[in-house]
Amino acid sequence: MSSTIPEDFNPKLSYPAYFVRKRLLTGIHKYSHYLTGTMLDFGCGSKPYKSLFNVTNYVGLDFENPGHSHQNEQIDIFYDGKHIPVADNYFDSAFSSEVFEHVFNLPEMLPEIYRVLKPGAPILVTCPFAICEHEAPNDYARYSSFALKHMMEKNGFEVLAYEKLGNSVEVIFQLLSIYIQFHITPHLKKIPLLGSAFQWITCSFLNVVAIGLGKLLPKGDELYLNNIIVCKKV
Repeated sequence: MSSTIPEDFNPKLSYPAYFVRKRLLTGIHKYSHYLTGTMLDFGCGSKPYKSLFNVTNYVGLDFENPGHSHQNEQIDIFYDGKHIPVADNYFDSAFSSEVFEHVFNLPEMLPEIYRVLKPGAPILVTCPFAICEHEAPNDYARYSSFALKHMMEKNGFEVLAYEKLGNSVEVIFQLLSIYIQFHITPHLKKIPLLGSAFQWITCSFLNVVAIGLGKLLPKGDELYLNNIIVCKKV
């Protein structure tokens, strides 16, 4: 699995967002077996997790977003932010990872995703809970476990599986690593090699400490990194 996933999505310990990306990779792989046939990747970007899915046709859809460059990405269909340009009951399954927080009109788009899925079709979704603002200015929401389940059920989906990714210990250290990446490392990069070396050492150290403390301390799941949910159209 690891050799087929881009390094930014299967990172080493020195990566600032190590826990976010590792937990997402593990979670998506765990639930990928639900998805088959012609699959919609809603907000596909570069399709980093494509190799995890055993589907017959992988269709990537995305939106022209001024906060996110689509250069060198593998997008099959662009949509206008309101309408997915395919027929009703077209897809056998759907996937959307770290996209819902960027969709300002999500209450309008969930019925549209529902429309293009066949009856009984599964959908696998991930979205963040504890994370910094990103892809500005198109970062609109954070969804709790309760909110995400409610939204999916309200729009005609049945929840098949749900899991919180990460724990309180990992969140604390993850946010500290990202703070260092954005607010300390840039100043040190003015000195050749120092910034990169500092980030590599600091992030590696913090991530190792987080792993160790996660084994010793109560983990807590009221503060977590990401939601992952599997639903089906009913």
